[in-house]
Amino acid sequence: MAAREKDKEKDKEEISFETAMERLEDIVGKLENGDVPLETAIELFQEGMKLSQLCGSKLEQVERKIDMLIESENGLQRKPFAPANEE
Repeated sequence: MAAREKDKEKDKEEISFETAMERLEDIVGKLENGDVPLETAIELFQEGMKLSQLCGSKLEQVERKIDMLIESENGLQRKPFAPANEE
């Protein structure tokens, strides 16, 4: 069973951000509806937390890769991306 869990984790790492978000939205909808048995709700919640962490991680990776081009007196310069609330 440990190999099966590793396969699931590998699959989650390989899914796209968009796919993970769609699955997360589906899980939230099911949990908000409240028509799932308790054990299923717990499993969905755990999966949702993992997907949320995956999406957060993917966003952080993208933020580190983004460079902003800004115009200055000397022409265009590269500046590391910084979210608006950090400047």
